[in-house]
Amino acid sequence: MSHPSDSSQPVVYEIRIAGHLSSQWSEWFAGLTVTLDADGTTWLSGPVIDQAALYGLLKKVRDTGLTLIAVNQISSKQEHP
Repeated sequence: MSHPSDSSQPVVYEIRIAGHLSSQWSEWFAGLTVTLDADGTTWLSGPVIDQAALYGLLKKVRDTGLTLIAVNQISSKQEHP
C-alpha cells in the first residue's frame, strides 16, 4: 500500500453507497460531488484532507443508515499538480 509522502495534501476518494441521493447531500458531505449511477447507487467523490476527515464521512454514512458499498482512493493532489 502506498501513502502520500506529504500527509497534509488532500487525497481524492470515491465513496459508493446504495440508493440515489439528491445533490443537496453534497453540502452535508463536506462539498463532495454527488453522482447518481444508472445501477441505483450514488458516488460521493472529491478531496479529503486526512484520515480523520475520511472516517468522519464514513461515520455520517453509518449514522444516516445509508448502505456503504465501497471506498476507493483515487489519487493525491501531489500526484497531479
